[in-house]
Amino acid sequence: MRSSIASGVVIVAGKGGVGKTTVTAVLARAAARDGRRVLVVELDGKAAIDDLLPSREGESLEVVHVSAPDALEEYLNDHGFKRIAKRLNRTGVIDMIGTAAPGIDDIVVLGKVKQFERSGDYDLVVVDGPAAGHAVTFLTSARGLADAVRGGPIRQQSDDVLELLTDPERCQAVLVALPETTPVNETIETAFALEDEVGIRLGPIVVNGVDDGVALPDDVSEAAALEGLDDASVRTLVAAAAFRRSRRAMETEALDRLATGLPLARITIPALPVAGLSAQDIDTLADGLVNGVADGSGGSR
Repeated sequence: MRSSIASGVVIVAGKGGVGKTTVTAVLARAAARDGRRVLVVELDGKAAIDDLLPSREGESLEVVHVSAPDALEEYLNDHGFKRIAKRLNRTGVIDMIGTAAPGIDDIVVLGKVKQFERSGDYDLVVVDGPAAGHAVTFLTSARGLADAVRGGPIRQQSDDVLELLTDPERCQAVLVALPETTPVNETIETAFALEDEVGIRLGPIVVNGVDDGVALPDDVSEAAALEGLDDASVRTLVAAAAFRRSRRAMETEALDRLATGLPLARITIPALPVAGLSAQDIDTLADGLVNGVADGSGGSR
């Protein structure tokens, strides 16, 4: 675990629907079980992550929710505008400031993350970051404002955030994909964009929902298992086996493409046969990660 997800700040990003919040929870729980002091920073107002990460005895894991308006209000408080900041937030004017000054909302949020990292209270800060489409603009906001603003607190904030993002010892981005064609394509594109436009270190790629369950039977074993069953049961089981074989073939192809396109370390998180993940499921997945589920080589399954 320590060799795959380093200390400092880990920003988890991925296409919507790939299980980014699940991966955030699993990485955070695994790090806490590895003995580290962990903070999870959730940016989208999703309370679900609180349910996935309840307190566990002997582990140091906290969850905080950070919104752009609240972070901007705090920023204004810290820079001499405390009297009006709360009123601006309450009336919605702070949202207008974010719209009028593109990138300022991202900067103040990243500035808050930087404060957590600098506090010394945590060994690992895991950020449940934006979807892949917003990840690049979210992380390039610091460079854009640093180029646009010559001086003052905004320029200093941008420089500090940019220093954090580009320091491989302090920060890395972890991209999440499903073992499917479209998520793999978008992950590869996002990885190159982040390296080219942000200069952030890329951590291991996390592939979520991988079908790595029991091996499917060969034809002889399958025929023996079906012997004596009624026709309806045989048709159902044969169709289920065919679907699993097709699914696994698709996953293998997608993962091979991912390994070729991004020769990085890879962590696979298995699919669980449940409709919705619980805190206990997160514990199970985290235990698997601590016990060596990470592929390391970035290629094998």
